[in-house]
Amino acid sequence: MKKINTFLLAALLLSGASCKDYLEEDTTGLLYGNNVLSTQDGLESALTGAYKGLASQWSRGFIHPSANAATLGSDDVTTHPASNKADWREFDQFNVSTTNQRSNAVYNGCYKAIQGANNVINNYEKTVGDKAAIDIIVGEAHFIRAFSYYWLTRFWGNIPLVLAGEYSADLLSIGKSTPEQVYELIVADLKVAETNLPNNKRDPGRPNKGSAKAYLADVYLTMAGWPLKQTDKYDLAAAKAKEVIDNKAAYGFQLLPTFAAVFENDPASTGTAEAVFQINGFTSGDSGNSTYGLTTMPGEEGGWDDMYAELNFFNNFPAGPRKDATFRTEFGLSGTKIPWQNSLTKHPYYKKWYIKGDISTYQASLPSVMMRYAHVLTIYAEAKARGTGGPDQAAYDALNQIRLRGRVAGTKPLSAADGLTAARFADEVVQERAWEFACERTRWFDLVRLEKVEEANANKSPDDLQPIRAITKANYWFPLPYSDTSLNPNLN
Repeated sequence: MKKINTFLLAALLLSGASCKDYLEEDTTGLLYGNNVLSTQDGLESALTGAYKGLASQWSRGFIHPSANAATLGSDDVTTHPASNKADWREFDQFNVSTTNQRSNAVYNGCYKAIQGANNVINNYEKTVGDKAAIDIIVGEAHFIRAFSYYWLTRFWGNIPLVLAGEYSADLLSIGKSTPEQVYELIVADLKVAETNLPNNKRDPGRPNKGSAKAYLADVYLTMAGWPLKQTDKYDLAAAKAKEVIDNKAAYGFQLLPTFAAVFENDPASTGTAEAVFQINGFTSGDSGNSTYGLTTMPGEEGGWDDMYAELNFFNNFPAGPRKDATFRTEFGLSGTKIPWQNSLTKHPYYKKWYIKGDISTYQASLPSVMMRYAHVLTIYAEAKARGTGGPDQAAYDALNQIRLRGRVAGTKPLSAADGLTAARFADEVVQERAWEFACERTRWFDLVRLEKVEEANANKSPDDLQPIRAITKANYWFPLPYSDTSLNPNLN
């Protein structure tokens, strides 16, 4: 009998998939026979299915720009006011529909990953093989499930929490779980991953012990803000981030010497030591990474104009090597180049997502880096400032590493002698995160947890897309997909 995550099979039923669609469904990680998962190879195959949920070029996951589109409600990135960008504009204008293909691709990808993870987690105890290897497989499964639910609850809030590994008709009436319930599982999963995973990644596209600790720190930081507001989690976030910082060499993490090196985007590279966790792409089959290339290039370079910088964000961005490596301000792949002010959209673009050599294509073998070591440094600095005792020297050091790498030579480091209050120092960290992670799917979540979405959008340039109605907390989450809510009233 096919072992399948209950939500995924129900999704096929709820969406009215035909028998032909069902029979042709990708079966990676969907295992046959009662004893398949009793073998180590079978367990590994189920884990492969989990990873594949996060990495399908067009339909789901994070190797296409759907997750970037879904964070357009922030103040760092926008899209074309016309053209074929309706799905993109819904996020920027706070008018997200239940049929939006961009957010639904993330939703479906995360539940596809949960499918494979549940298969591993629910069956590994009967698996025969090398215990140390099985423990690692189980640790990765818990990490992938936590990662997936973390994205789901931050985007949709109250969501179906599925733990079963086999189909049951009860799923057709499943209800929603609260963020507090979802975060309880996320934390528990990451703690298992932290215990089971080794210091070294099995390959660049997998997590290690440091990855689990880093995500646990980020989860605690998020739990301290909206909607849970469990401010006791700031101390936990700082402590867990400090564990990563103190052991970065053991985990293979480092802050690269230059910001430009982080985004060299050489297709021959498998990633950098700054990647805490990445999702690999390959230029074969349906696994090419379409976040790079045409999606972020202007029409003058044959691009699709999907996403580019908001004007006030660009204008306020501190000068220095980070700004130079972040933005593309002149366009044209050959011959005379025009400044962004004279381009069709009259906006700068994000150089971060260009392929080395300005390759004009719709896919690359480059990974989607979901967390960088620089992120861990900012988690520690902010959480320490907002927690017990306020910022210490280590918090200043963490912030200054990022700040000085990105700004003009001679920039003065921040210090306690500057007289910043703890709250003011935390604000400095959040702003530095905005510059550091521009167009990296980070700014939106900071604005949400700090309840600053309204303020950020009020400060937009009039030449950028504007919200079509007043923003409320209801706009912080997306509506669940129509394919689910139309046939299950308990999800409304």
